[in-house]
Amino acid sequence: MREWEPVIGLEVHAQLLTDSKIFCGCSTRFGQSPNSSTCPVCLGMPGSLPVLNQRAVDFAMRMIIATGGEVATESVFARKNYFYPDLPKGYQISQYDRPIGVGGSITFILDGQQNSVQLNRIHLEEDAGKSLHPEGSGDDYSRVDLNRCGTPLIEIVSEPDIRSAEEAFAYLHALKQLVEYLGICDGNMEQGSLRCDANVSVRPKGQKEFGTKTEVKNMNSIRGVQRAIAFEIDRQIAILESGGEIQQQTLLYNDSDGKCYPMRSKEESHDYRYFPDPDLVTLEVAPDWIAGVKAALPELPLKRRARFVEQYHIPEYDAEVLSTSRTLADYFEATVRVTNNPKAASNWIMTEVLARIKDQPSDNISAFAITPDRLGSLIKMTLSNQITGPIAKEVFEAMLTDPAAPEDIVAARGLAPITDTSELERIIDKIIEESPDEVKRFKGGHKKLMGFFVGSAMKATEGKADPKLATELFNRKLAE
Repeated sequence: MREWEPVIGLEVHAQLLTDSKIFCGCSTRFGQSPNSSTCPVCLGMPGSLPVLNQRAVDFAMRMIIATGGEVATESVFARKNYFYPDLPKGYQISQYDRPIGVGGSITFILDGQQNSVQLNRIHLEEDAGKSLHPEGSGDDYSRVDLNRCGTPLIEIVSEPDIRSAEEAFAYLHALKQLVEYLGICDGNMEQGSLRCDANVSVRPKGQKEFGTKTEVKNMNSIRGVQRAIAFEIDRQIAILESGGEIQQQTLLYNDSDGKCYPMRSKEESHDYRYFPDPDLVTLEVAPDWIAGVKAALPELPLKRRARFVEQYHIPEYDAEVLSTSRTLADYFEATVRVTNNPKAASNWIMTEVLARIKDQPSDNISAFAITPDRLGSLIKMTLSNQITGPIAKEVFEAMLTDPAAPEDIVAARGLAPITDTSELERIIDKIIEESPDEVKRFKGGHKKLMGFFVGSAMKATEGKADPKLATELFNRKLAE
């Protein structure tokens, strides 16, 4: 059977986190009433003139520099002409032959190996509006919301370097993480602030020429992109192996059945009749502007992950999880500064903190009830045996709703450990007296039963017994 090689290139649109649109002062806030955030400029009214948003340029340069690309000192905005109901001007302001950024790469980890996909370009453009199709409502018409018109975007265009759906998933995950670290996009694919189109073709292994490509759209999650690409690869291979030909077309992915459906024939660049926008001058970027943006970049994800391993001596897996987002990485480091014990901080965050964040409406750790200072204090109390492990977890639960310091919660709720040895001895004597079979087996060599005895003591004291002290007392008394 013939072996096939997929060839995949991704075009990712990232909405920039500016307060206003790219060429006017309208708000970019998500969720406003339909058509309430528009003006003559973003609606393309006669006589209106666009004015470029400098912050959008700053954000584009952050991404270009972070990916190792080259910022063009001169770039040009062009009109991309096409008709669509949510494009009131009849054209979209974008960049064509002279984009603001060229080159660079996205680096990611897949199956424990570091990989890179080269970028062709990063350019600035404005977003279109949104067509609303009220499926299941009984309406036989669609509505248009133009609030999104003019929202600033960067389009990140990869080279056709991706060779599997799994690589595409890892690439997109790294790209999403990067724009979030840079603070230029919230990465929310469900709300459309990060959108991906995939160009997919297959060719016989060893062949240099590319096959006919299709473009897949309408994917609203990274996992959805992976599934859509996998489906399209299989579909194209099946057609070619049956003697058919691939039609160059644009496809829509339906996540409910996991299939792609034809939308229209694939356009080429000449179909859009690009020409320089006469209302916008050449964008000139001075070297000191580029240098200023570069100097202000944060530590990037892969570099921070490597530093966590080297500086804090935590496992690779811990470092990967803790560097997932910039806010989580900041939270970890702030906790370490309090505890001076990176592994203990890592364990608590990865088990207790992240589990609670998943249960909350927002998974942003910045809004988490337990600050790094409070968590660090709780961990220190546990490490110094001021409280036991079970009590620490009980205090942690209380801290989710009680803003008091962990020390005050322990005092107020009577959770301090039992320090009176005689009191603990009375409890241990009672457990031994009530467990004759276990005592006999323990003395007969079943030393693992110590877990039973210590667990019984912890249960009897509601977690207040010091496990180390309880173990010592049980060993002494059972040796008698």
